[in-house]
Amino acid sequence: MKRLLLLALFIFSTATFTFGQQQPPFIENNLDAYIKQGLKDWNLPGLAIAIVKDGKTVVMKGYGLADIKTQTPVDENTLFMIASNSKLFTGTALAQLDVDKKLSLDDKITKYFPGYTLYDANTTALVTIKDLLGHHLGTKTFQGDFTFWNTTLSRQQIMDKMKLLKPSMEFRQGFGYCNSCFLTAGQVIEQVTGKPWETYVQDSILTPLGMSNTYPLTLGIAGRKGISEPYTNAFTGTMTELPYDQVDNLAPAGSIVSNVKDVAKWLTMQLDSGKFEGKQIIQWKALQKTRDQNTILSSRASSTYPTHFRGYGLGVFESDYNGKQIFWHTGGANGFVTNTCFVPEENLAITILTNNDNQSFFEALRYQILDAYLGVKFTDRSQAMLKEFNKEQAETVKKTNNMRARVKGKQPELPLTAYAGQYQNTLYGNIEISVDKKDLLIKFNQHKFLTATLQYMDNNEWLLTYNNAAFGIFPLKFKIQNNKVISTETKVNDGLEYDPYLFVKQN
Repeated sequence: MKRLLLLALFIFSTATFTFGQQQPPFIENNLDAYIKQGLKDWNLPGLAIAIVKDGKTVVMKGYGLADIKTQTPVDENTLFMIASNSKLFTGTALAQLDVDKKLSLDDKITKYFPGYTLYDANTTALVTIKDLLGHHLGTKTFQGDFTFWNTTLSRQQIMDKMKLLKPSMEFRQGFGYCNSCFLTAGQVIEQVTGKPWETYVQDSILTPLGMSNTYPLTLGIAGRKGISEPYTNAFTGTMTELPYDQVDNLAPAGSIVSNVKDVAKWLTMQLDSGKFEGKQIIQWKALQKTRDQNTILSSRASSTYPTHFRGYGLGVFESDYNGKQIFWHTGGANGFVTNTCFVPEENLAITILTNNDNQSFFEALRYQILDAYLGVKFTDRSQAMLKEFNKEQAETVKKTNNMRARVKGKQPELPLTAYAGQYQNTLYGNIEISVDKKDLLIKFNQHKFLTATLQYMDNNEWLLTYNNAAFGIFPLKFKIQNNKVISTETKVNDGLEYDPYLFVKQN
């Protein structure tokens, strides 16, 4: 553990601060030290940052390590999954097609997919492109994502399964963050242009902006030159390297791979009304459509930040911040958390890309930079967030260790063979539980590489440990009646999906 902390302290950059004019004192004098301390405090292997101000990239720098094993440093070219920061690319592409009269954002989805069906017939008949981009279905945040994320399902199969997502809120009356919604909206692009989402985004946005080291899909990510390794230290506190997510089946919701050098170009265009290096890339009217408030999230003042309202456009959050309007989004994939933010009134933009998914420093740093530029009295945002984070992390690690200590070779209520067999969940499909020496092994049939070990603890509780550390470690119980196994529930990391899945044993 000490070795990992020492590695997190290692700082490297091939880029420098390039101030063309005076920046706030925190940015000029304290930013570098603040980030170095943040890497140490949050056990963060690597981070890349870019700040755009008044049309110039005034900060572009890498810190720490992209790969702990090889000691490869992060620089401005290091690639990260930007995950849900991909959503604004999808919203922008659809808004541009609206401006070009190729579609209307108010078009019903059934216009393009006549067989598309949701849980509620009235919602099916009414849902529009704009509804999908505003997360209006009434489903819970992340609902269905365990079934969809990293699985072998095709895009069409995901769309077909959306009819099984039972809403918990009224249509258009609540906000439930929905990745399959963005997939469905993105699929309209191919219906209109003849190009799949990834080709259209490449041709209409990435190439014109000169984002030459940005990739719309995760396909081949492990072989990309300069790709960062993904890490987590959730559940155990030990830094663990993760496999790369494969989420091209949800591409319009979160598959883009990029670096701060390229993301800075995207943000520069956002600040210049759709222009980059004098050329109009996206029409201003299209950008306006992405920023129009599509969903009201909150109209109450925050006790922590100088903000009073919060909303969502077409793939971007928006709020006031000390009297200025800001736009931002975050992105989370297994092993990566990232953000983008722009403040047109201040001609300011920020992007921060990181390679440990179990930390909030990437957000604390964004707020600290906003405070510096927008005249907010200094509060150490990192230390304020860190106190609560450390408390929660300690409780999680303690819970994990306590469960592991309960694995003492005791025998379950029934023979191991009684638990083995096929189990089914209506949304997910099948899992297979088999005997593995003294334990049980779960194979998740929709996930190509995902398995989980079940070790018996006591009181009919088993320790569920996924082979992919990002999915988590949880207690599991089987429902037993008349000496027969009826069902079980599996849980995954809340960052993937909140609710457990009930799997019923098949005879």
